[in-house]
Amino acid sequence: MRIEPESDSFMGLIVMGVAGCGKTTIANRLAECLGWVFIESDDFHSIEQVSKMASGIPLTDADRQPWLESLHLRMLDACLEGKSVVMACSALKEAYRQILRGGLKNIQFVYLKGDYDTILRRMQKRSHFMKPEMLKSQFDALEEPIDALTIDIALSPDQIIAKILGKMKFVE
Repeated sequence: MRIEPESDSFMGLIVMGVAGCGKTTIANRLAECLGWVFIESDDFHSIEQVSKMASGIPLTDADRQPWLESLHLRMLDACLEGKSVVMACSALKEAYRQILRGGLKNIQFVYLKGDYDTILRRMQKRSHFMKPEMLKSQFDALEEPIDALTIDIALSPDQIIAKILGKMKFVE
């Protein structure tokens, strides 16, 4: 039986989008600005999942289920510890976002939106297990959120951070 906390002090911000959109950079900087815990969802992938993606094989919903549940549990732990979090997580589908939210109050999503060509160029310049060839599968799986703050990745990281901090309803 899972116990969901009733803490009104917990706040969670999930920075989402396809690979290469800047989730880690923005989420890490937001966590620093807010003094919250930073969670990098890539750190929660199993060795098998990373190997699969590095081989150019997209993860299935079944592959992602335990990963998403572990991320939710990490947020739940933070809530029970009285800590708020900023998470970088693709959260590509509404069903994934529901698992992450899992009944926790005060979870906000920020969708970093960009076009395929811009993100592909970014991915080609970085070293990551998610190779540029996998970007199409990310866009194919993406269900754009209707309840998220959507930010254009054409803005600079400083502009993105300022926009998020200015728009989030739980940030004073």
